[in-house]
Order: sequence, then C-alpha cells, then structure tokens
Amino acid sequence: MTERTDEGKALDLRLIRVIKNMVATLYGSLERDIDSYGLSMETFQILEFLYNKGSQPIQKISEAFSIPSGSITYVVDKLEKKAFVERLPIPGDRRKTNVNMTEEGRKYFDNIFPQHVQTISDNLSFATDEEKLVLIEVLKKIGYGIKNRQGIPIEEETDNSSPADHK
Repeated sequence: MTERTDEGKALDLRLIRVIKNMVATLYGSLERDIDSYGLSMETFQILEFLYNKGSQPIQKISEAFSIPSGSITYVVDKLEKKAFVERLPIPGDRRKTNVNMTEEGRKYFDNIFPQHVQTISDNLSFATDEEKLVLIEVLKKIGYGIKNRQGIPIEEETDNSSPADHK
C-alpha cells in the first residue's frame, strides 16, 4: 500500500463527506416514506424480512437486525396487535417460536412495498444504470478491502437484502 499524498488525503476526506451526506439524505427520504405507512424502520424491516424469507424464529430476527431480545419481543407484540404477524410454536422446542406474517400482513405489505420500491427508484433516478453498476463495484471494493484489512470474513453478497435494511 502506498502512502497517500496530501491531495489524495483531501480527496478521501471530501469523498467521505459526500458519501455521508448522500446516505443521510437518502435514508431520511426512506424513513419519511416508511413513516407515511405508520411503521417504524424496525417494524418495516421485520415485515420485509418475513415477506421475503417467510416464517422465521424470533431469535434469528433479533440477530439479523441486532435488536436485543427484550426489544424484539416488544416490536413483535406491536406487529401482532396490528394482526400483521403471529407467533407459532416450533415443533419439538417449546422454548422457541417462529414469527409468521399473517394474510392481513401480507396483503398490507403487498400494497405498500411496491410504493416503497418506487420511492427508492425515484431517489436513485439521478444516476444511470451504468453509473449504479460502477458505484456498486466501487463500494463493494472499498467495503471488502476494509473487511480484509480488519480480518473480517467476507460473506458472499446476496441481492435479496432489503432496501430499508442496513441503517
């Protein structure tokens, strides 16, 4: 690795500021969109996870979103009260339960998810598809490089992650 020049370091700092501001603006827009459906970011992410992955153990949901077990119970309780999810016992293990999206929850998400995807597309419409592909590759290169330097295993990317994820 070569030592960066002062000009290179200044460019790095500018890039970080631009990325930070763009991400804040993008996620602010997505949060406002999710709020318009009467959902918090957490509840939306959980619904989307169940929508795409099907019934999941509550522990797996907790781990996937780094939500403490007490908090995940609260969030699932709120979704249960709205009749969007139900808890189902896991056969053979009375201590564990699956969270399953109800038919009502699926109908609700069938209605709002395409609108949310459109909001994402509208927000990203300022770049061409070619620019987006280049940006994906550059951001992956930076992310994988950081992980490699820190000795963090690099997991294979999956394209089925949620646009609302990862906040």
